[in-house]
Amino acid sequence: MCTVCGCGQGETKIEGQTHVHGSGHAHTHADGTTHSHSHNHEHHHDRPHHYGLGPAHAHAPGLSQARMVRIEQDILGQNNRHAAANRQRFREHGQFAVNLVSSPGSGKTTLLVETIRRLGDTTPLAVIEGDQQTQFDADRIRATGAIALQINTGKGCHLDAHMVGHALDTLDLADDSLVLIENVGNLVCPAAFDLGEAHKVVILSVTEGEDKPLKYPDMFHAADLMLLNKIDLLPHLRFDVARCMEYAHRVNPNLVVIQVSATSGEGLDAWIAWLRHGMEHAQAIRLETVAALKQRVAELEAQLRTT
Repeated sequence: MCTVCGCGQGETKIEGQTHVHGSGHAHTHADGTTHSHSHNHEHHHDRPHHYGLGPAHAHAPGLSQARMVRIEQDILGQNNRHAAANRQRFREHGQFAVNLVSSPGSGKTTLLVETIRRLGDTTPLAVIEGDQQTQFDADRIRATGAIALQINTGKGCHLDAHMVGHALDTLDLADDSLVLIENVGNLVCPAAFDLGEAHKVVILSVTEGEDKPLKYPDMFHAADLMLLNKIDLLPHLRFDVARCMEYAHRVNPNLVVIQVSATSGEGLDAWIAWLRHGMEHAQAIRLETVAALKQRVAELEAQLRTT
């Protein structure tokens, strides 16, 4: 069991499978900057208790920094092997996979529902939903007519590449599909786990505060796109958009930002265009790979005829 955030052993359940995947593991997390558990009886209330020191950048009672680093390397190494297999599968089939990450309540599922509606029936897509329990979000997605598969992580606080690989086995998607992965609501753990996706997309709602990129820098550093969501609420909030974007670019200068509202529709055309561009690129890679294979087969056949 992870002594930092509580992610531990539990039954991961994937719809349509009897397979139960134990996703529990002890791992260090990408963000170890501030944790509020302290047994220091000196009351220094004017500064944080900083447990992110040392090579592991995290703190777990009873584990040395060196041991935590070894655990993290073992876990992430295994995960990265599964992620590489997922990525190869996506590449071979021209599938554009996006890993949607955010804190709970950012509006991921509502945004997904509107995204699916705007993409229309002509776009082949599927959604992999990650939550600790329930299949409410998968049901909401299926109500649009789209394919959705729920992964319940139990005590786990993020999806991993092994879970996604099993989900792909169940879905058996068509070539050139869009794969939208809605990760468990968490701005810490999913940052460290590659699922084989083309991009991480971090969703930040204007109701959360503009300082989130500085509080959870690893997630914003790992992402390629930030969707600043619920901008229709800006007239009712004290949220500084420029400051939020400055903080985000301080963490990740290359982060693309699109301001969106699933309610008003503002910014969604740009988001849809970004997805379509990614799908076209994935399809082009598949076609190039197929053409290269055909060319190689033709060359080998020619060599056989001359021998």
